[in-house]
Amino acid sequence: MVLGQASRALVRRFTTSSVMRSQGWQQEGIPGSNLPFDVHNKTKLTLYFILFFSSGLTAPFILMRRHLLIQSSK
Repeated sequence: MVLGQASRALVRRFTTSSVMRSQGWQQEGIPGSNLPFDVHNKTKLTLYFILFFSSGLTAPFILMRRHLLIQSSK
């Protein structure tokens, strides 16, 4: 019984302190306030998404082309 009360108190202290720490950068009730990028400018957001996903999709093809060019020159 004592262990259960102690663990509940520990969890409560941790959750309240983590909520208090997060209030410095997070505004509750505003959608997108906790994201690392701005969601209000749709054009800029679209360009960021295109750059992010295209870099991940094209990297293997560019590396394979480079590898094949190096092998063919030997």
